[in-house]
Amino acid sequence: MVTASHEASHRIFQERPEILAPVFGLLGVPIPAKAKVEVLTPDLTEVRPIERRVDSLLRIEPSEGASFLLAVEAQSKRDDRKGDSWPYYIAYLRTKYRLPVLLLVICRDRPTAAWAAGPFICGVDGWTAQTTHPLVLGPDNVPVITDASVAARDLAMATFSALTHAHSRDVPAILDALARALRATDDKTAQYYIELLDIGLGDTSAGATWRETMSVITYFPGRGSFREEAYLEGKAEGKVEGEVAGLVEAVARVLDRRGVALTDAQRERILACAELDVLHQWLDLAVCVTDADALFGEGDTQD
Repeated sequence: MVTASHEASHRIFQERPEILAPVFGLLGVPIPAKAKVEVLTPDLTEVRPIERRVDSLLRIEPSEGASFLLAVEAQSKRDDRKGDSWPYYIAYLRTKYRLPVLLLVICRDRPTAAWAAGPFICGVDGWTAQTTHPLVLGPDNVPVITDASVAARDLAMATFSALTHAHSRDVPAILDALARALRATDDKTAQYYIELLDIGLGDTSAGATWRETMSVITYFPGRGSFREEAYLEGKAEGKVEGEVAGLVEAVARVLDRRGVALTDAQRERILACAELDVLHQWLDLAVCVTDADALFGEGDTQD
């Protein structure tokens, strides 16, 4: 099942392609300092009724040298079916785009990272027809960034560090450094990374730490984040308050227009009521009672 944390682990490569240069440096794969990055459709489905999707797919066009494709997969645990699908992705993309293909797998724990490195071999009786060697980013090769000045210089990598080391004992220090770095950046950029981490860390203890650290509530629709939930909760409360105010005014206005006298205490009781059910009942009664006592069930409700 695709989760929000799964999405955050690979979408950062689509939305912040500047992370590619330091990432390729970590992997020991040379890439020119200047390159055009294009996000391609991740749909690898053929005409046959078999749907296959890579998590993210980028076309990278260096200012010098040949273009290539980067397929990015976020992997939370070992899945032996990937030994079949990953070679397929590479072969399909190579055939479709006529470009070299690299596969990058993002892992949050060492056992999954060790497995994802492969190689994944296809062959019979010692004869190898195809071998797949994914590039892997995980706790062993993604730096632990706990210095706010370092985080500020590369917010994308600092965020990726927090996502990758979400289950590490170092994550509180990483999040603290990132929080301090975000205070020095512009609001739009800060909100993007705050939201990405909120979604990416999910219900982990690191996610709870991040929510505690971040006190500013912002609204990002459709994500199901704590900021959205807080916003929607506040919006719902505001809607209820508005409905209460409208009903209070309606009850008092109907009684006044019908000439039903209210004592100061009775008027105050109406104005102080915040229960929608009670106010709806009072409004129904207000059109027929002959005295205010009947409104509160203390007298005759008939004309």
